Amino acid sequence: MQVMTGGERMRGDVFDTNCPSRIVLDHVTSKWAVLVLAALRTGPSRFSELRRRIGGVSEKMLAQTLRTLEADGFVHREVAPTTPPQVTYSLTPLGEGIAERVTGLVDWIADRIPEIQDVRTR
Repeated sequence: MQVMTGGERMRGDVFDTNCPSRIVLDHVTSKWAVLVLAALRTGPSRFSELRRRIGGVSEKMLAQTLRTLEADGFVHREVAPTTPPQVTYSLTPLGEGIAERVTGLVDWIADRIPEIQDVRTR
């Protein structure tokens, strides 16, 4: 668990069931969160653009994932004062850091899928 000592923050411990870092880990490692973070890494997007880009995600799951990532400080939601309102999502500096890491995982899987499929069919 994260503790303050003398004004210095200590790290969280994802192995501790009571540590809030465990909840954040759950949020950022869900299938939809990984794909949202990777998609936003290429730049800001509107909801409909994200939905088209992320095959198979329902409107409900995308909205829920974006709300969760926004609440954790990874995604910024900007509403333009137009009629109808235009909402654009982008990564925050914190979000850019986690997106870089999960995109590495996504890239690794994409590069290794032939090997993985080969092992699975044996």
